[in-house]
Amino acid sequence: MTSQDLLRERYGAPAPWRRRALIAASGVLVLAFVGWLAWTTWVHATPAVDSEMVGFDVLDEHAVEATVAIKLQDGVDADCLLRAFAEDHTTVGELSFTPTGTGRTVETIRTEREATSVELVGCTAPGQPRPR
Repeated sequence: MTSQDLLRERYGAPAPWRRRALIAASGVLVLAFVGWLAWTTWVHATPAVDSEMVGFDVLDEHAVEATVAIKLQDGVDADCLLRAFAEDHTTVGELSFTPTGTGRTVETIRTEREATSVELVGCTAPGQPRPR
């Protein structure tokens, strides 16, 4: 007698359907996870609005001009946010604007004192709360 025969004699043979049920349940879970992963990847790879800072110019002590490249899907109303910072890293100006279409746009940010840098926080759209 082999050790497997001894185990079956002592504890009984395992039910043949258990292994098939476990494999089927594992397969369903793997398929559900792969489907969720594909959906999540697609949603995050194709945002409704995407923006990128191209550059900025300090016009004078109280104004900065920022150039932003924006990609909008059709029919999307987006809001974008720009921030201007002074040399001591404090925020000296902020501008929220609605882009009119895809392409480059130039926006002027009014500042309380001279700005040394501009940050594009990003653009949001309905269903896309994370700025991009």
